Amino acid sequence: MKTKINFIREKSNWLRYEIVKMVLPAGQGHIASAMSQVEICTTLFYGGFLKYKKNNPNYKDRDYFMISKGHSAMGAYPILSDIGYFKKKELEKFGKPNGILRIYGDKSIPGVECSTGSLSQAPGIAAGICYHNKLKKKNNKCYVIISDGENYEGSIWETAMFASNYNLDNLIIIIDRNKQIILGKTENLMKLEPLGKKWASFGWDVQNVNGHSIKDLQSCFKKVNKKNGKPKLIIANTIKGKGISFMEDVTRWHNSFPNTYEAKQALKEVENET
Repeated sequence: MKTKINFIREKSNWLRYEIVKMVLPAGQGHIASAMSQVEICTTLFYGGFLKYKKNNPNYKDRDYFMISKGHSAMGAYPILSDIGYFKKKELEKFGKPNGILRIYGDKSIPGVECSTGSLSQAPGIAAGICYHNKLKKKNNKCYVIISDGENYEGSIWETAMFASNYNLDNLIIIIDRNKQIILGKTENLMKLEPLGKKWASFGWDVQNVNGHSIKDLQSCFKKVNKKNGKPKLIIANTIKGKGISFMEDVTRWHNSFPNTYEAKQALKEVENET
């Protein structure tokens, strides 16, 4: 019998393959950014932490899942298809006029809770939902994946202050901390560190985790599920382009698309892991 960790690891390998297979025919898409968040997504959806109902994206008792870095929201499309939110045939029409799947996260897509792309947009929306759920005494949580670059935005700190003031312990923000933005390494451009201490100073419960370790992510998600009156922040330390050797930790792949040779190599690498 497969352990839960092995099952999630297999799903992570499957997701990387599905992302590359989906994106390559479209000729556009942010592969490297989607790769760094893979284990975060699979652990949430397949590890029993995110509450949802298959085939029903509007299930009223669901937890809300948002990828605020809209360019990598596409990384969740194979999962949303896998749990029955739309037909798998749609993955073949990614980024095409006759399909429903946009390059950036769009609310028109079943399972995408809000349109994203403008940095730090989703956290404020999630905070509003969590505040409403608190007032209505609902148990629904919001899980929001954000990028390094969103920590440069003033609105993220407005959300941090709001969520702490109203004790939104039903809000969990996960930083995909691959330490890069489109222009290069964060610490060489405008330093974010000490990032955890900054969030803690706003009254958040902060956890640090290896964002590619399923075991560590499981342990972390168990911790943040406990109500303690504080909103939760997880700094998930990741590698941009994880799983594709020539993309790993290389800045240019934030906004570059592989040529024919590179595309074949990328597909071969992720296919060998499935």
